[in-house]
Amino acid sequence: MGSRCAGINSARALPEAIATVKDPRASALPLPEKPLTAHRFLPRTPLTGRIRVPGDKSISHRSLMFGALAVGRSRISGLLEGEDVLSTATALRAMGARIEKDGDTWVVDGVGVGTLLQPQGALDMGNSGTSTRLLMGLVASHGITATFTGDASLSKRPMGRVIDPLSIMGASFTPSPGGTLPLVMEGLQPAVPMTYRLPVASAQVKSAVLLAGLNTPGTTTVIEPVPTRDHTERMLRGFGVDVRVEEIGGEKHISLTGPVDMTPCDITVPGDPSSAAFFAVAASVVPGSDLVIENVGLNPTRDGIFRVLKQMGANIDYLDEREVGGEPVADLRVRHAQLTGIEVDPDIAPSMIDEFPVLFVAAALAQGTTITSGLDELRVKESDRLTAMATALSLGGASVEEREDGLLIRGTGGKPLAGGGPVTTHLDHRIAMSMAVAGLASAAGVEIDSTEPIATSFPNFMALLEEASA
Repeated sequence: MGSRCAGINSARALPEAIATVKDPRASALPLPEKPLTAHRFLPRTPLTGRIRVPGDKSISHRSLMFGALAVGRSRISGLLEGEDVLSTATALRAMGARIEKDGDTWVVDGVGVGTLLQPQGALDMGNSGTSTRLLMGLVASHGITATFTGDASLSKRPMGRVIDPLSIMGASFTPSPGGTLPLVMEGLQPAVPMTYRLPVASAQVKSAVLLAGLNTPGTTTVIEPVPTRDHTERMLRGFGVDVRVEEIGGEKHISLTGPVDMTPCDITVPGDPSSAAFFAVAASVVPGSDLVIENVGLNPTRDGIFRVLKQMGANIDYLDEREVGGEPVADLRVRHAQLTGIEVDPDIAPSMIDEFPVLFVAAALAQGTTITSGLDELRVKESDRLTAMATALSLGGASVEEREDGLLIRGTGGKPLAGGGPVTTHLDHRIAMSMAVAGLASAAGVEIDSTEPIATSFPNFMALLEEASA
């Protein structure tokens, strides 16, 4: 974050553009299938030099949303310009915010809390679950109706964990069978404040409830038994919101009292630790590598992957540690090292839930056995990441045992994987990039069925890979 910051369902007539959608699935007719671009990732020379990964995706989403709710102009530098974040920008424009790019900076002129406009068409979320769940929170306490659609992958992901608390606050929903997209939701203004205990560790659910609370009279509280990433709390304070966090009985109670007025904020987005993780693992497993990854966000609720890699023996140094707008940042120097298998503490999962696919690749090349557990959440991501990675790594020559809530992986001891494929990515960007890393440390390369999903979160992944191994 950046340098200039302030410190019961009611029956209503649906707007014409929405009222015609009797079945939410009617708003998402199948698109013609596009041919997928397969690619074989071959063994590489050592990864060296200095690279800079794109901006943090979580912070990028929130900076656009909070800028849209502030009264005045916010400027964002370092925004991740992947498809997921651009889906958020498009949806916010449809609800009244003005969002434009000015050189390397994004400029957001907000409409203010409580004044989001009725979108005139369906909000296409593409592949972004974060966009969908957080924007549902925003809509929940506004008197508007919105139809959310997404691609084939997103349309399989359950939204019930967000629908449940937002329904308590007064929003009403007409989802597709199974609580999935497409869905129509109708917000309630004023919504009903509540205290909500998270049944599962999820920063998206926490954030959706807090965002609904911004325009809800009274105090909204989320009880978090297990800590999750705290970008929402940090950034809301930057936009002038009084967010209170208390430790009670070993649990976090996060509260805010609405309706609030949000002031504009200038934001510098640090590099995404999830994106940096692919190169940190790649440099760890490709012999001779010595790579510096610049400007990586090291929020303690997000840096679990680096802590676990160090436990496995990775050679990672933090250079020029600093703070940018309340977020800890450093340059990471990563050198090749022989990794050792470990039993990963399930309590660390919330701080690295998106990085487990690439950790599985590191485990496949380690000395000994790595055991992971408590990863049920991975079964409801863009794909079932446990099954997808078990199948993919097995195709690549790894020894993998899939369990109900994790994987057991017997490493090669540093020897290259045999390679193989084609690996089915299930249109999941993290499966695609993780198996790309596996290909770098294989004998014959690893083929994936599609590179298209990579653009959702890391549009210059292939270019940086070429740069680091030139």
